[in-house]
Amino acid sequence: MRVVTLRDPASSVAAQFVPEAGMIGTSLSDAGIELLGQRRGLDAYVTAGKTMGIPILYPWANRLGANTYTAEGVTATLAPGENGVRADPNGLPIHGVLAGHPGWRVTTEAADELIAELDFGADPQLLASFPYPHVLTVSVRLAARTLTVRATVTATGAQPVPLCFGFHPYLQLPDVPRAEWVIETPPLRLLQLDHLGLPTGESEPQPALSEPLGDKAFDDAYDQVPDGAVFAVSGGGRRVEVHFERGYPATQIFAPKAEEIVCFEPMTAPTDALRRGGYHRARPGEPAVAQFSIRV
Repeated sequence: MRVVTLRDPASSVAAQFVPEAGMIGTSLSDAGIELLGQRRGLDAYVTAGKTMGIPILYPWANRLGANTYTAEGVTATLAPGENGVRADPNGLPIHGVLAGHPGWRVTTEAADELIAELDFGADPQLLASFPYPHVLTVSVRLAARTLTVRATVTATGAQPVPLCFGFHPYLQLPDVPRAEWVIETPPLRLLQLDHLGLPTGESEPQPALSEPLGDKAFDDAYDQVPDGAVFAVSGGGRRVEVHFERGYPATQIFAPKAEEIVCFEPMTAPTDALRRGGYHRARPGEPAVAQFSIRV
């Protein structure tokens, strides 16, 4: 698989993406220091959907509460193990259907920019799990120590396209002990989750956070994320920020004790919104754009 390397012309920051493996970001480095969690590596992502780097979670982020959903007047039935659908340990569909998907077509490639698109409407297997014809375009650009990721959803049929996707950037500070990492978030609304990781409908406000990670673990859901919100992890003189620039009103913060990673996941809707509602739409003739960036 061909790896595309982007370089910031004004700094030592570089990034790598693999279009034919689901347009996944596999590396973001500064002077050779890797800042993305590699976990089990690219092969495990392609063969088993084990996430690493910066994968796209599409067309739904995190899990759905059942193997069927009805949205925009259309009902879809999912079969884990078929049409790209993968299940979590409880048998619930998780992270969409594009893990390692080879169907991306590169439309622009330059030293500091890469654009690729995927035509959902042209793939019967994709439509079987998400029956809304559209084109998904992902643009990544590296400049001024910042990797900007823009996703554009363009409906190609008469049906609006539900926007329930996200990205899962695994960040790491490899030269600093995990307990010393300082994480920062804006004020958010914490969504209570049940034992399956699904929202219960209960919530509570959470003030802005700035504290060492210590021995704490996170796998928490939030919404009411404003455009322009900044999340960060810092330590050892290094700081990595995730800017939710537009179109990502929800997030999951993930930092398991057993791994030296932290994720601030940009999400266009909370977990299970494809079944519960509360999502935005890309309507015919009105492409929807969502954008986040990672600043090193």
